[in-house]
Amino acid sequence: MSNEKIPYKIYLEESEMPKTWYNLRADMKDKPAPLLNPATGKPMTAEELSVVFCDELVKQELDNDTRYYDIPQEILDFYKMYRPSPLVRAYCLEKKLGTPAKIYYKFEGNNTSGSHKLNSAIAQAYYAKSQGLKGVTTETGAGQWGTALSMACAYLGLDCKVYMVKCSYEQKPFRREVMRVYGASVTPSPSMETAVGRKILEEHPGTTGSLGCAISEAVEKATTTEGYRYVLGSVLNQVMLHQSVIGLESKAAMDKYGVKPDIIIGCAGGGSNLGGLIAPFMGEKLRGEADYQIIAVEPASCPSFTRGTYAYDYCDTGMVCPLAKMYTLGSGFIPSASHAGGLRYHGMSPVLSKLYHDGYMEAVSVKQTEVFAAAEEFARVEGILPAPESSHAIKVAIDEALKCKETGEEKTILFGLTGTGYFDMYAYESFHDGKMDDYIPTDEEIAQNITKLPKVD
Repeated sequence: MSNEKIPYKIYLEESEMPKTWYNLRADMKDKPAPLLNPATGKPMTAEELSVVFCDELVKQELDNDTRYYDIPQEILDFYKMYRPSPLVRAYCLEKKLGTPAKIYYKFEGNNTSGSHKLNSAIAQAYYAKSQGLKGVTTETGAGQWGTALSMACAYLGLDCKVYMVKCSYEQKPFRREVMRVYGASVTPSPSMETAVGRKILEEHPGTTGSLGCAISEAVEKATTTEGYRYVLGSVLNQVMLHQSVIGLESKAAMDKYGVKPDIIIGCAGGGSNLGGLIAPFMGEKLRGEADYQIIAVEPASCPSFTRGTYAYDYCDTGMVCPLAKMYTLGSGFIPSASHAGGLRYHGMSPVLSKLYHDGYMEAVSVKQTEVFAAAEEFARVEGILPAPESSHAIKVAIDEALKCKETGEEKTILFGLTGTGYFDMYAYESFHDGKMDDYIPTDEEIAQNITKLPKVD
């Protein structure tokens, strides 16, 4: 089908929505390394994980072989409130850049949480409710995940306790208030509420916090409160599974018009958006059915892929969680407080880490001011104010489109627009006022944390 017949926005019919999630691990010949019990050094069992996570989510976390999981009807009904989400042809951006490239983006910001996080939040809350739990605990960095989970819990009548990274808590008061609208309690992390929070504050007085800190607090709260479990918005296998709905919809929409992407680009913090977007395309690549250039984009201030070490590490700063083999900057790594662009986690999804390590995808890091400049360029021509996290992908999509302009190649680019930036105006203000910097950690700073990685035989 000619490009002239492709609409600006491609919507699937409700009947065309995916009815299953796709488990990418089933098509990986070399599976991701298992989570390890930090006390024994042995793979975590379902019984051990069920102390922290819901039973069904533990099953999904450990399952490397089941290719498809049926999406429960109640979750499908919730999805229908905001899915299928649009696949947009960025005609205006193409024209502005003067590129022969064709640019598409999957827009996941058309819900109150403002991001893709709701896709997994409703699934995890559903399984908690089905298990008869009273509530869940979690952490949030920029706030999208905490907002999404508070929405899902309100819908299902669950209590929701959120530990929000302190600098984000202070920079994004309105994001915090949306969580409270949906009934969640929100605590700046690290806090004095938990033993691990008090320990971190004693060791790092005045710290602005990190996702690793907030995870430690949320896990402690869940494991010491009857009727609660911990849920996580990124990194874990179960989250990659739920977010595959993004890629499945993207591929179905592109197939509908006979479009095949050459380059697929996603921002990468813990991996939820990127893993979901690339899932069915990577599956084809693993099975030898098609090939794609897949690019993960991360901030230069928190460069776990491009400057991290592939090794077992704690998933949290307090060292109470299992060990995961991933690209990591060390669980003690805390991004600069001046970093406002999100994607602040010290490690990367074990699934994506394994794929990157095996050469199935590539990664680049970008500076913060360049990201916000790209965000502004996109907003002025495409009419959407993008989240800072999403804008990492926008930056590299623009770069790739300009390369096509130089070479004359008519490549097709797909990137994930994870959400909107309307709660990120503090960061935009900092950019406009010239107060935003491009802090990049030194080799010495990174090495300092890498030397503390746990010793695993």
